[in-house]
Amino acid sequence: MEESKINLAVIGAGPGGYAAAFLAADLGMIVTLIDKEKNPGGVCLYKGCIPSKALLHIAKLLNEAEEAKNWGVEFGKPKIDLDKLREWKNGVVEKLTAGVGTVAKYRKVHYLQGTASFKNSRTLLVEKADGNKEDITFDKIIIATGSRIATIPSLNIDSKKLLNSTSALDLPAIPKSLLVIGGGYIGLELGSVYQALGSKVSVVEMLDGLLPGADRDLVSHLSKRLKEKFEGIMLNSKVVEMKEVKDGIQVKIKDSEEKTIENTYDYVLMSIGRKPDTSGLGLENTKVKVSERGWINVSSQMKTDDPDIYAIGDIVGEPMLAHKASHEGRVAVEAIAGHKVSFEPMAIPAVVFTDPEIAWAGLTENQAKEKNINYDITKFPWAASGRAVTLDRNDGVTKILIDPSTERILGIGICGPGAGELIAEGVLAIEMGANLTDLKLTIHPHPTLSETLMEAAEVFFGQSTHVYRPKKK
Repeated sequence: MEESKINLAVIGAGPGGYAAAFLAADLGMIVTLIDKEKNPGGVCLYKGCIPSKALLHIAKLLNEAEEAKNWGVEFGKPKIDLDKLREWKNGVVEKLTAGVGTVAKYRKVHYLQGTASFKNSRTLLVEKADGNKEDITFDKIIIATGSRIATIPSLNIDSKKLLNSTSALDLPAIPKSLLVIGGGYIGLELGSVYQALGSKVSVVEMLDGLLPGADRDLVSHLSKRLKEKFEGIMLNSKVVEMKEVKDGIQVKIKDSEEKTIENTYDYVLMSIGRKPDTSGLGLENTKVKVSERGWINVSSQMKTDDPDIYAIGDIVGEPMLAHKASHEGRVAVEAIAGHKVSFEPMAIPAVVFTDPEIAWAGLTENQAKEKNINYDITKFPWAASGRAVTLDRNDGVTKILIDPSTERILGIGICGPGAGELIAEGVLAIEMGANLTDLKLTIHPHPTLSETLMEAAEVFFGQSTHVYRPKKK
């Protein structure tokens, strides 16, 4: 089948879906992009990555204004106009989603606002926003419906004061007290926003540490700072009961010693993660197979068990990240076009946009231990970074995992302000098969935070200018 003759449908217009649709149009395919929102964007642009980062920017500004008194500058107590703050955040979302919609028109992508379900492997029943229904047949279809918020059914109560990751972004109020259920990245990011705005924030996490999965030496810097900022962090603890009362939500928590604590919070944010969203798709009318955990099974070309259907993004497995979905979408389109392609990244970066930020790519120390992979580690503490000291931020570290036999870089982890920007160099190093000498000999600008990567490599050889640590014999 010639590329120009391929009639492609993409269900879901998030970062994976619209990236796939746009590349398909660039390759000459006839493309229909289907989503329930007015413009492409998905959860990321409308209800996730973008609005949360807009609010985290405000939190950063408020925190720096407060910390400035340590440097001899004092601004006084900030005045927060919640309506204007919401308006600004919503404006960011509107600007970006409208922009993506305009790009879709430039590329002549046919955008349908509505929902789609399979009648068979090539035919979709599309229920449009105007109420009309239509059966449309395509040559190939990409499913990119993303994920939905996970909940704890036993704790679901009918209360406007029980928030999730979507409603929390709407800033219904600045509560005096807020309990965050879940110590993952979404809960900690949103908790950080509300703390900066003036709420007393507490976190309850059922495991023994925040950000399960991330290396402990990276998380330790964040944990220390959050313990200073937050009202309380309860680990090895879980919420067993909630009910709405006059003053908010009454919560019973079983702590690490199996004792039951009872507190009342103005608001509660339930943030325990997300799960794949394939409901209502009619997959039973196709040959697509789904795992017990709800993931759609796909090949490295993102093809499902049905030869005419591909799937990408959150619905095919972790990590559930927008940038992973975008690259999977491009692989799916190139596979449909007949190109030799495979989704086999050496590193998918992850970023937690707290303060300090935590980012990692490639092999983590936790993974190396679990898989019995032999590794060496080298670290550069940010307390020895001139640029970090000028920012009054010593609470950071750059670490590198190396193959001991070849000194090839296996993984990089960074904790500190701007870690999410710095990790891209680590991703490139891993993808290019760089070794520590490559990184050591790459001249980095001074004084910058990026040179902590170079100096971490130098530490391994016992040659770091700013850290005296002779190489082990």
